[in-house]
Amino acid sequence: MSAAQGSTPTYAASDGPTATHARADYGYEEPAGYGWVIFAGTMLMIVGILNVIYGIAAIDNSKFFVNGAKYVISELNTWGWVVLITGALQVLTGFGVWARNTLATWAGVAFAGLNAIGVLLMLPAYPFLSLSLFAVDMLVIYALAVHGGHRQEA
Repeated sequence: MSAAQGSTPTYAASDGPTATHARADYGYEEPAGYGWVIFAGTMLMIVGILNVIYGIAAIDNSKFFVNGAKYVISELNTWGWVVLITGALQVLTGFGVWARNTLATWAGVAFAGLNAIGVLLMLPAYPFLSLSLFAVDMLVIYALAVHGGHRQEA
């Protein structure tokens, strides 16, 4: 390619979250921030699948959790159901985020916010893991709040 044709697109200063950029190498237009939305949906799916696994383990009274531990509210079996249902909703929310559904976007922000609070509560037990998961939750909230809106129709 010659310099006159340009091998990379140039973007104007006004390009924002709703801008679309032509991808000459693939032949379609990609909305700006689409990668962020894919990232956020993927993280919600991973957290949801892990919560489903944790919920099943808690309901089954497996050896994964400490047996006979005292809980402030209810018991391990009840928390297992809560985590299982939350995980299933997070998986569905991940699919909704990929489909650019506005309700799923805000549900994803809520789930990431609740997860961020939860990992901060685990800070004394797992300091580095908690801080890294908190950072990922903040990135998910950023991705959904800035780039996760509905599709812009031309």
